[in-house]
Amino acid sequence: MRQLYHGKRGMNGFTLKWIALVSMAVDHVGMTLFPQHIMLRIIGRLAFPIYCFLLVEGAVHTSNRKRYLGRLLLFALISEVPFDLAVSGKVFALQYQNVFFTLALGLSAVFLLEIRGKYPYAILGSVALLFAAQFARTDYGGGGVLIILLFYLFRERPVAKAVSFSAANVLCYGGLQNYAILSLVPILCYNGKRGPGMKYLFYVFYPAHLLVLYWLRLYVTGSFLT
Repeated sequence: MRQLYHGKRGMNGFTLKWIALVSMAVDHVGMTLFPQHIMLRIIGRLAFPIYCFLLVEGAVHTSNRKRYLGRLLLFALISEVPFDLAVSGKVFALQYQNVFFTLALGLSAVFLLEIRGKYPYAILGSVALLFAAQFARTDYGGGGVLIILLFYLFRERPVAKAVSFSAANVLCYGGLQNYAILSLVPILCYNGKRGPGMKYLFYVFYPAHLLVLYWLRLYVTGSFLT
């Protein structure tokens, strides 16, 4: 893959994961505890595009596609209750689904595009998955699947990747999400190296930190006393 940075220069995948994880945590702290502090939400805009980028890198290099997709779907189910509690305060809120569903649909769309022999059908299938994410109201919706596909299609073309992502981000979301374009700085500094392991950190951290934030909000608002 063509990279802007090679060897030890730039950022490896491990560094990008930590940037995304910290950004996501800051964003969710702002969402659940300090909604009046908009800067926390701005910082949080970095997380999703970086995770989309890393998802594509994982899709290209994985040795077991079924296991990769199955892991995403498993944690989508595990994370749904913590996500609903953190977002709406309800155990189940079907009107809004967690980001693992978006990532799983995006990964499926990427795998479909790699079916060379049935390429026209693969394109239709990928588009269908995009609409499925939008219809199911997964976090970031169909725009999230589109961003994953753009990162895949322009994986070896940094300029096209940056331009297409920026355009899709503005057209699909706009508003506060425009700050997500800043995620291109670390993404384009990726040096192609995976770095240390700990690949399960995000999977476990996502539902765990949402539960902690939900409990903290209950404590701060005094809901434990009612």
